[in-house]
Amino acid sequence: MDQGALQERIETLVRDRVDPRSPQAGAIDDVIAALDTGTLRVCEPIDGKWVTHGWIKQAILLYFARRETSVIEAGPALQFFDKLPLKSDYASAGVRCVPPGVARYGSFLGRGTILMPGYVNIGAYIGENSMIDTWATVGSCAQIGNNVHLSGGVGIGGVLEPPQAQPVIIEDGAFIGSRCIVVEGVHVQADAVLGAGVVLTASTPIVDVRGAQAMTTRGRVSARSVVIPGMLPKKFVAGEFSTPCALVIGTRDAATDQKTSLNAALRDYEVAV
Repeated sequence: MDQGALQERIETLVRDRVDPRSPQAGAIDDVIAALDTGTLRVCEPIDGKWVTHGWIKQAILLYFARRETSVIEAGPALQFFDKLPLKSDYASAGVRCVPPGVARYGSFLGRGTILMPGYVNIGAYIGENSMIDTWATVGSCAQIGNNVHLSGGVGIGGVLEPPQAQPVIIEDGAFIGSRCIVVEGVHVQADAVLGAGVVLTASTPIVDVRGAQAMTTRGRVSARSVVIPGMLPKKFVAGEFSTPCALVIGTRDAATDQKTSLNAALRDYEVAV
């Protein structure tokens, strides 16, 4: 597949406002098929920097317009009514999907990944040997690395518009604790640990309290950080109130790289997972 040629075809469809249902719009199907097999990614690391391909998002939006809503059956007792088909052929992909886990066609799940009864949307990419635990959701175009654990009830946000917007990125080896929410293009770097209930948006203060002075950033959790929910005081007209933040309280060490010892190590920081 010539990615440059495919990009040009999609950009021509958008520029010339070609009807997505027309025969000459077959490039849309080619993009979604490539996303489904992982040969294309909405966002990927190139020369050490994450690059978002807006034209692929445009192809996804055109795919919705190209499809008709229809009945989708998953066995005799489970039925859906949607425009997009479901992902299939998990056996040849080496992926375990536990009922009623659902991944849409056009998402990618790497070999060795387990999808519990959760949800993976179109355009999402999940690397090898990752766990999508019960009721965890991975939004459209989110990028999840290898050996990532998304615990029960985790919500990873999705984004299709604007096309240039960076999706949520969870890098290799990260551990995302129960009921965490990560949205608005937040970037969690490799081997970081989010304790249960951490909420990260683009504007959430991430306060590093490991040193003598607190340092605040937004939108990015540094590699190997151990993070818990926190609160910060903020003054309003009606008075001073506590507002949510995330606290970086420690650094994941080599001992916690083994999943069998991860929970015990986190308890040393008194972090719920």
